[in-house]
Amino acid sequence: MGAAAAMSENTALIKTNVLSGLTVALALVPEAVAFALVAQVSPLTGLYAAFIVSLITSVFGGRPGMISGAAGSLAVVMVALVARHGVEYLFATVVVMGVFQMLFAAARLGKLIRMVPHPVMLGFVNGLAIVIFLAQLGQLKSPGPDGALHWMTGAPLFTMIGLIALTMAIIYLLPRLTKAIPSPLAAILIVAGLVEFFGLQTKTVGDMGSIGGGLPSFHIPSVPINFDTLQVIVPYALILAIIGLTESLLTLNLIDEMTDTRGRPNRECMAQGAANVVTGFFGGMGGCALIGQSMINVNNGALRRLSGIVASLALLSFILFASEWIERIPLAALIGVMFVVAEKTFEWGSLRVLRKVPRADALIIVGVTVVTVLTDLAVAVVLGVVIAALVFAWEQAKRMHASASVNEQGWKVYDLEGALFFASAASFQALFQPKTDPQDVIIDFAHATVKDHSAIVAIDTLAERYRQEGKRLHLRHLSPDCRELLDRAGDSVEVNLLEDPRYHVADDKLA
Repeated sequence: MGAAAAMSENTALIKTNVLSGLTVALALVPEAVAFALVAQVSPLTGLYAAFIVSLITSVFGGRPGMISGAAGSLAVVMVALVARHGVEYLFATVVVMGVFQMLFAAARLGKLIRMVPHPVMLGFVNGLAIVIFLAQLGQLKSPGPDGALHWMTGAPLFTMIGLIALTMAIIYLLPRLTKAIPSPLAAILIVAGLVEFFGLQTKTVGDMGSIGGGLPSFHIPSVPINFDTLQVIVPYALILAIIGLTESLLTLNLIDEMTDTRGRPNRECMAQGAANVVTGFFGGMGGCALIGQSMINVNNGALRRLSGIVASLALLSFILFASEWIERIPLAALIGVMFVVAEKTFEWGSLRVLRKVPRADALIIVGVTVVTVLTDLAVAVVLGVVIAALVFAWEQAKRMHASASVNEQGWKVYDLEGALFFASAASFQALFQPKTDPQDVIIDFAHATVKDHSAIVAIDTLAERYRQEGKRLHLRHLSPDCRELLDRAGDSVEVNLLEDPRYHVADDKLA
């Protein structure tokens, strides 16, 4: 009975992952084509990237269930390179981008993503949800007589809106009736069938460009191998590598939180890098993790590698065998799917907590969201982390204080508490009164830590102030690092090998 139940459960998991993979593959098509057009390359360049990057990261990556492919955040950087130097330089840049990412993994720096504060994560998620939503609105435009894109009007617009609404309604309501098939896949099939049956005139995937083609072939980028070429591609490759890994690792972190599981960031970095090296040699535009398609997978309950493998192989089969059918899918159905993804991705609860959390956290959430929408993810995350770090430093600085007492010898004793570093150095100086203190003063660091060079300078400066007043300063319970670094205060340190703490001070003199 137990074996039968386990087999039934495995069968259900396989079905869930296969059907979800098919849904993801359909959602990958228009975005891969759209991002290719943004980067001013052919649709197949985007589709090949989606197939290769998705397949390699699904098999070897550190986060089963996460979907990768051609990404808009990378396309907006690539467009300048393609416009100035051509697509061959793009392929070479993608290869170097992958090498950078593999070096990042070899240095085991993927763990740094765990240091991204929660408010930054909320801002990242909300910003990307808005970006996903806004990206779909561009499909509601069509070329006018002047060749420029204009908003649709009249019957075409109302038809699109109606089909989008129908798609969203099916996605939300179908799970109440059955979960035998992922509701996004069912919605796409139903809406596509209705459009065919009634002969409705509406935009389809084929309107974005043909997706038909053959297998991607090995191709060494045709660029001169010299220093001038490196000067062109290395800056772009480094920027793309950072943006790609930032988006991938933040998406990994988000899925970890949603599923209460733990991915492997360094393994994901290595897989992303290998995938980009390969796609650069096979005519693809490179890629990274896609939060929209990953959310489709997670919401469908597909957390196995199988779902990503199925998605990539299905995408390849679309290119090879089913391009005519896929090109007839209404864009409205895929837009409706992505609208639901955007709605489910946005952390609506963050709006309620904005008034309850500290102002600094609220500022970070809103700031990262806005910057993600207006510029790009990497800038937003760096800004959020910097603000969070400064807020943390300020809060730690405010905790620096000392309790004063007089011992039996008549010496004044300052029991110091807190972390002494660049942000608390000024408040540390203000704790003492060299002019009015007695002849001998003890500063006890038993409950304090000295963190950096600014702290060492602050102690030296304080010792000099007491020396100028003709008074003796006694420094107790400092680490060996502090004793080695102190100059003017060095002879004030009292050594107690049994009680003195041992910690390291961040200072170049010890490097």
